[in-house]
Amino acid sequence: MRVITFNAQGIEQAADRGFFDWMVQQDADVICIQDLRAKEYQLDGDRYHPEGYYPYFFDAFEDGYSGVAIYTRHLPKAIMTGLGFELCDYQGRFIQADFDKVSVASLYIPSGLKSHEAQQKKEEFMSHFMGHLKKTLRKRRDFIFCGTFNTAHRTEDLSNWYVNQTVSGFLPSERAFMEEMFGELGYVDAFREINKAERQFTWWPDYNRARTLNEGARLDYQVTTANMRKMIKNVSIYKEGMFSEHGPLIVDYDGDF
Repeated sequence: MRVITFNAQGIEQAADRGFFDWMVQQDADVICIQDLRAKEYQLDGDRYHPEGYYPYFFDAFEDGYSGVAIYTRHLPKAIMTGLGFELCDYQGRFIQADFDKVSVASLYIPSGLKSHEAQQKKEEFMSHFMGHLKKTLRKRRDFIFCGTFNTAHRTEDLSNWYVNQTVSGFLPSERAFMEEMFGELGYVDAFREINKAERQFTWWPDYNRARTLNEGARLDYQVTTANMRKMIKNVSIYKEGMFSEHGPLIVDYDGDF
């Protein structure tokens, strides 16, 4: 089973740049998209409904905020939207599709780069989401959380990390969140389960220049429950096309959902 996660930074812009044409060619089973910057009613045209996929959206209540989506070739047993706290639900930052064996979620943790207030909201979101991760471990099924965490986990996940230790996205508190998730709680970083190399980024600011120099950060993840570790077979980051500043993260899993 192939799962893709992608931060579109505006789904209309990404579509103009050929994202959906590329998506269909990938033969993926589930595609999780973040930062739509559009409402579901604006996405009712054929270009946003490729043949063979069921699309599900969770809108932000205000324009200019996130909005997330899941496209799937398999009809889910259930769709869940939101996590029960305002910062997530009002800004459309979480949607989950439940299949027979696995639940797949599209998640967008806010950035804290704009201001101190933005960083406080990010940390509030992360605190709530950590609680959700702990509750998830009590459930008798496996999960894949796909999306933009807006945090580089370790030094190898960020260029020029030594000058970014006081910048949102690599703060000690943010890295502690990642360490708890992948350490104490036992969740799996699907990409790092296969690819251990340095400078494997999913986000490059300033488009061409940063991509050419490979100056960026690994901000996008597929985080799985521990039982799925043995199912992770192949991983890659698509870098050839520029649908947004983020590159789609592709993971192949062994078995059915």
